[in-house]
Amino acid sequence: MNFLPTEFFSALFSIIIIDLVLAGDNAIVIGLAARNLPPKNQKAVIAWGTLGAVIIRAAATLVVVWLLKIPGLLLAGGLVLIWMAYKLLVEEKKHDVQSGATMWAAIRTIIIADAVMGLDNVLAVAGAAHGSFLMVVIGLLVSVPIVVWGSTLVIKVIEKYPVIIYIGSAVIAYTAGKMITDEPFLKPFFEENSYLKWLLIIGIVIGVLITGKIKKQKKVVS
Repeated sequence: MNFLPTEFFSALFSIIIIDLVLAGDNAIVIGLAARNLPPKNQKAVIAWGTLGAVIIRAAATLVVVWLLKIPGLLLAGGLVLIWMAYKLLVEEKKHDVQSGATMWAAIRTIIIADAVMGLDNVLAVAGAAHGSFLMVVIGLLVSVPIVVWGSTLVIKVIEKYPVIIYIGSAVIAYTAGKMITDEPFLKPFFEENSYLKWLLIIGIVIGVLITGKIKKQKKVVS
């Protein structure tokens, strides 16, 4: 797919934001899996576990990018992403990850847990890439080092500035809207009525943010 400069950087920005906002789970999984190992082994476990998780995630994302070319799946993926963007705002995730007794057990735990928990990340990044395998690779190359070496900082920043979660949710909702309007059997209609395309995308973003905020406030009150 050929990108104009603005489209290229917009897609890359979306992928990086999605990776960073959803990186907290990676950091927690890595920390829990390696917590009972001797300090001298923890760095090796984190490095190898992260490498394995990234390889599997990259492969899964590339597969999803290919699958999204099948008619109807862009629309389905967009609807799933709307739900994911909403859940990002309201869901309190639990992490029941056992610490590995050995280095290889911990590495295996990190890879398996990340593969299971990273499905939302895979779909969101694949949607933001707009069918470009190159974009997926570039996004991973930029965001993975930040996630691996700055995961603790990412978590602290998100905890200190909760607005980042709302930005991430908005980016995912925007990606969902783009996927829906780019669905092949809907695209001609939205190309002829571009104002409806942007009304739908903006409506999805605002709707997710408002409903998510209301739901979160109700949880706090209760």
